Amino acid sequence: MKSRSASSGSRPAAAASGQKAAGGVLAAACVSALVVNANTSAVTILLPSISKDVDAPIAQLQWAVTGYSLVGAAVIVTSGALGDVLGRRKVFLAGLALFIASCALIALSTGAAGVVGGRMIQGAAGATILACGMSLLSVASSGAAQMKAITLWGAASAAGAAIGPLIGGVLVEWTGWQGLFWIDAGIAAACVPLTLATVQESRDPNRPKSIDFVGSILVALALAPVVLGLSKGNDWGWTSPAVLGCLAVAVASTLLFVRVERRVRAPLVDLALLRNEVLVGATLAILIVAGTINGLMYLISIYFQNPATLGLNALQAGLATLPAAAGMIAITPLITPLASRVGGARAIAFGFALATAGFAALAFVDASWTYAAFVLPLVGLAVGLGFANGPASSGSTSSVSDDQVGQAAGISNMARYIGASVAVAAVATVSNAVTNNHADAGASPADALASGFAAASLLMAIWTAAGIALVVLLRRHRAARARPIDIAAAAAATAHTLPAGPPPELETVPAEEETGLAPAH
Repeated sequence: MKSRSASSGSRPAAAASGQKAAGGVLAAACVSALVVNANTSAVTILLPSISKDVDAPIAQLQWAVTGYSLVGAAVIVTSGALGDVLGRRKVFLAGLALFIASCALIALSTGAAGVVGGRMIQGAAGATILACGMSLLSVASSGAAQMKAITLWGAASAAGAAIGPLIGGVLVEWTGWQGLFWIDAGIAAACVPLTLATVQESRDPNRPKSIDFVGSILVALALAPVVLGLSKGNDWGWTSPAVLGCLAVAVASTLLFVRVERRVRAPLVDLALLRNEVLVGATLAILIVAGTINGLMYLISIYFQNPATLGLNALQAGLATLPAAAGMIAITPLITPLASRVGGARAIAFGFALATAGFAALAFVDASWTYAAFVLPLVGLAVGLGFANGPASSGSTSSVSDDQVGQAAGISNMARYIGASVAVAAVATVSNAVTNNHADAGASPADALASGFAAASLLMAIWTAAGIALVVLLRRHRAARARPIDIAAAAAATAHTLPAGPPPELETVPAEEETGLAPAH
């Protein structure tokens, strides 16, 4: 009787300890995700201020955005695999340490090299924190508690991405652009003792011990020449040996990547998954949305703050992004219900059509436009991107079996980084080229900048219009009834794909019903 009493008395203590541990994991993962995503979305607002302070052209500092995404694409899956093998807490802490160091390096930099180099390091750190933070949450709880934790993590990610530009603008005015990185370093540092005190180590004993480092390197070798070629094409000449050489390196690296992935024991990308049309279509949709959002943020940050155009300061530019962010947040609860009613493919096509209309309107910008003229197109395309992004993120994981959800989420998150790096390089190149051509022809600075913005908007209108055609690949994607996790996934989709898994009621569409555009029943 005595031992039974002691045993029963220990259960509440054990339960309380478990709840404390789960709460610690949740706090560490959510705070770090919010900081990483806020930092990522804030940086474009800071570029004009950084440019003046370090005496470097914005075209050069573009690599602070593209370099971050390029490294993130190469690291996002590998860091998760490292956590599974070496220990998720250990790798998560390493990501925090790397993030703190990169923040300090950027804040202390007096030249473009330090800012760009620090941001590339930060790309690796951010990808590691997001990948391992999600893994820690997944193993710290189960069932309804796990879904609640992932939902809160998704909300923190979405909130960080939405408020980042405003935070960046506020800090530029109050502390200088360095303040963002010092504050982010301090918050990340506070997560270290919290993680050590409350997060238990975990590994995946069933995962092969091999890590596909070669695959990660080849991803970077395939992307870097593309970004470099896009960035330097106007200077070098689009048919120059340098640009053609970049293209050749990218193609060779891609072919070698495919060969390596077919042979390694634990591939970075399971190529067999690419036979899944829904996954491929959803991944391409995610790539387009991520590229569009990042390219747009780059354009409006530069255009809104240029003295020849709107002449806003960093705080005003951050505030100027709020209507678009508010529009995307406001429609989040409607995304999954709409997709389940009209079908995932139709929802994605509708979203891209709305975004295309918004960019088409921005293609008519001229120097006489005030900020008020930008609001409606920006809100419209933000809402459209939200409608496209939510079902695409859901489709990427719901289209595979339970044991493939992690891989599918990894592929879509890699695509998100790839889209960001390539699109920012492309819109920066088009904008700079058209602006310079008009300036050389005698146009005023305001007219030249407006022409560059219009040309880049037209490029993004074509980019999003291409997303409508993905309805062909997504014709079998039918969204199920909305769960809380699906709504959280839709909210977080601008920053990360939540591996929520297929809903239990989701069924495979019979071959004879592959028109796929009918509403789900």
